[in-house]
Amino acid sequence: MPTADEFYTHGHDAVVVGAHAERSVATSAAFLIPRLADGLHLLDFGCGPGSITVDLAHRLAPSGSVVGVDSSQAALEIARHDAAAGNLDYVRGSVYDLPLPSDTFDIAYGHQVLQHLGDPVAALREVRRVLKPGGVVAVRDADYATMTHHPHQPGITRWLDLYHQVARANGGEPDAGRRLPEWVNDAGFGNPEVTTSTWTYAAPAARTSWAELWAERIALPRFRNKVVDLQLASDDDIAAIADAWRTWAAAPGGWFSFIHGEVIAAKMAD
Repeated sequence: MPTADEFYTHGHDAVVVGAHAERSVATSAAFLIPRLADGLHLLDFGCGPGSITVDLAHRLAPSGSVVGVDSSQAALEIARHDAAAGNLDYVRGSVYDLPLPSDTFDIAYGHQVLQHLGDPVAALREVRRVLKPGGVVAVRDADYATMTHHPHQPGITRWLDLYHQVARANGGEPDAGRRLPEWVNDAGFGNPEVTTSTWTYAAPAARTSWAELWAERIALPRFRNKVVDLQLASDDDIAAIADAWRTWAAAPGGWFSFIHGEVIAAKMAD
């Protein structure tokens, strides 16, 4: 079950959900594409607003199916509203206690989920329960410590330090990408395939979008209040960090990139 201090760092404000809704299989699950085939049954745990979930459902049609699970009613309402695939269903629930029968799915996919959990191994064990024997888990998570940018802005470096502290105070692990093979192994999966991929923001429009996303996020009550409560920074500090993001985005030749860890592993026989 969730740890007492587990708290979703990003929240479900419009700016966050909007960014999540732009994700697709191509941007967030390319490592899984060779495994996708008509007729498979897939679980998308921590599906959020469902943009990847819908894409997965289209790729598994006509006889495959997808179930998206998320703990946020607000995110699921968006997902259900935008759902266009007939082989897709959404269920509200916790990844620690999935409201689904055992031995059901061929694939269980989770994107940017484990980094926010106080006990990712327990969550993966629950995911393992609902997989068929021989089914696979496919997880992808960011590794914040690999984030790098140019031209250098001290305010962005300050943001990254604050993010690490806040995420860990919320019970998560922002450098989850490097931990995925360990967590999957501890949860009882075998035959892991480990890869990495990157997100890079270099084109002017991409830089502006990325900078505005974080400039707005750090001012949202969920993040700002935690920073102030922990006495990590003041409102003036937060405003300066937002300015640093915008200054970086406006600089010619700006660049921001980071690694994601990816693992596909099998449910072995007990």
